[in-house]
Amino acid sequence: MTTAAVVGASGYAGGEILRLLLAHPQIQIGALAADSSAGKRLGDVHSHLTPLADRVIAATSPEALAGHDLVFLALPHGASAALVAQLPPEVVVLDCGADFRLSEADAWTHFYDTPYAGRWPYGLPELVGAGGRKQRGSLVGQTRIAVPGCYPTAVSLALAPGLAAGVLLPQDIVIVAASGTSGAGKSLKPHLLGAEVMGSMSPYGVGGVHRHTPEIEQNLSAAAGAEVSVSFTPTLAPMSRGILATCTAKLAEGVDPATVRAAWETAYADEPFVHLLPPGSWPRTADVVGSNSVHLQLAVDERAGRVVVTSAIDNLTKGTAGGAIQCANLALGLPETTGLPVVGVAP
Repeated sequence: MTTAAVVGASGYAGGEILRLLLAHPQIQIGALAADSSAGKRLGDVHSHLTPLADRVIAATSPEALAGHDLVFLALPHGASAALVAQLPPEVVVLDCGADFRLSEADAWTHFYDTPYAGRWPYGLPELVGAGGRKQRGSLVGQTRIAVPGCYPTAVSLALAPGLAAGVLLPQDIVIVAASGTSGAGKSLKPHLLGAEVMGSMSPYGVGGVHRHTPEIEQNLSAAAGAEVSVSFTPTLAPMSRGILATCTAKLAEGVDPATVRAAWETAYADEPFVHLLPPGSWPRTADVVGSNSVHLQLAVDERAGRVVVTSAIDNLTKGTAGGAIQCANLALGLPETTGLPVVGVAP
C-alpha cells in the first residue's frame, strides 16, 4: 500500500484529493497538513469527509511529511518550491499549484509575483503534441509532476487535437470560459458571497491578464508545433463547481468542414476520461460534477470560417484533484483510471 500526505488539506482542492483518495484501493491517506488550520479536526473544515473527521491537521513541515511515498501539494502559487526542496528526491510529488507548470521564466515573471522555480513534467496525460504523441508517456515513473490548472485542462483538451491535425489555425484563437466559485479557493472574499453571486454572472481577468493564459498558450503551441496566442476571458458563474469553456479558432484553408470532427475522434478514441459527445449533444457542467471526465462537442461555423469547441469539466476533479491522482497512478505504474470516477452525479 502506498502512503500519501496531503498539504493544503483544509482547502477545496485538498478536500477533493482526500475525497477521491478514500476510494483509491492502492493509496492510504497519511499526514494531513495545512498551516491555516493546524490543530483542528479535519471534520471541522470538511464535514463531508466523515471517515477522516477525527484526524488532526498538522502544520506543514518536512517532518510531518516524512515517511510518505506520495505528497500532494494544494498550495497557493509560490509556496511549493521551498517545501519541495526539503523533500527526498524519491518521493513522488504532485503539485496542484502553478509553480512548476511554465517552461519560460519570462512567462512566469510576467504573470506571477514570486521567483521562477523551473519546470516539471506537465501532468495532462491526454494532451496531444504536434506529432500526435500524448503527454502520458512523459509521466510514467516520474517523481515530480506539475498538475495543470483547471482552465488550461478544459481549453487545451478542447483545442489541441485540431491544432495537432492542422485543421485549426494557430492565430486568432478566442476563448470564453465560465467557472464555478470554488475555483477561487476557500478563503472568504466579499465578491464571492452568496448574495453577490446568486443570479449573476461576471467577467474577471479581462484583457489577457489571467494567470492561466501563458499555460494555455504553452499547451496549444506544443500541439500546433508553432507559436499560439489566445484571447482568454474567464467569467464567474453562480455555481459551486464546473467549467464550461467555449473555444473558437479559424478553420485552416482547404480543410473540408465535413472532415473536421475526425481529428477529435482519432485523438480521443481510446481515452477513458475524454468523451466526444454524439453530434447534436452539447456539454453541460451538471453532467461532469464529481467525475474525472471531460465532455466535448464541436461545430463548424462555415459562415464565419471558424470551428467552435465546447468543453465541460468539474474544476475540482478533472481540473485539479482527479488530474493529480491520474498522474500519481501513472507515476506509480498503476492503471491510470484507478480510484477515479468516470460518471458524474445527477440531478
